Amino acid sequence: MTPLYTPGSYIGKYIAATQRPDGTWRKQRKVKEGYVPQEEVPVYENKYVKFFKSKPSLPPGLSHTDPPANKTQQSTKPETETALSKTAKRNMKRKEKRKQDKGEREVVEETRQNMEKISISESEVQKDKADTENAAAEKAKKIKNLRKKLRQVEDLQQKLDSGEIKQPSKEQVEKLARRKALEEEIEDLELDL
Repeated sequence: MTPLYTPGSYIGKYIAATQRPDGTWRKQRKVKEGYVPQEEVPVYENKYVKFFKSKPSLPPGLSHTDPPANKTQQSTKPETETALSKTAKRNMKRKEKRKQDKGEREVVEETRQNMEKISISESEVQKDKADTENAAAEKAKKIKNLRKKLRQVEDLQQKLDSGEIKQPSKEQVEKLARRKALEEEIEDLELDL
């Protein structure tokens, strides 16, 4: 009886020894007949990818060579613009507009700087007006707060008079004593307005 496998009887391919990037060596490997290394296996493409790769880039009937220019038709546009796509033309227009805007901005900036150098009495009047409006608003707010305190004092006085509060506390007595000062302060602020 003879063995099925004897050393040296296997017929196959070998992958040669290769050097790694770090300088070490890979051993020679024995592979079966028909083996294809992973790097050489074609990438799978589905039917849609294959269809679009096989599709011509030009429309049907159009050849890759440019037809001779028809001399009877004269273009009003320069040749550089006719050779550009719609997107390229649009981008050129945008660039031109940006340049114009930049030039306008420079003019506006220069004018603004000149305006800052010139002092106009109107602006000072407007600043004074704004300051007086702010001061008037603050005074109105203060008057409102003082009237609120005065109402609280009057309510406290009514409670004392009606007998709701028999013995006022020290704070309540102090609040009642401030009534005259509150009335005078309100009058002064109203006169200033």
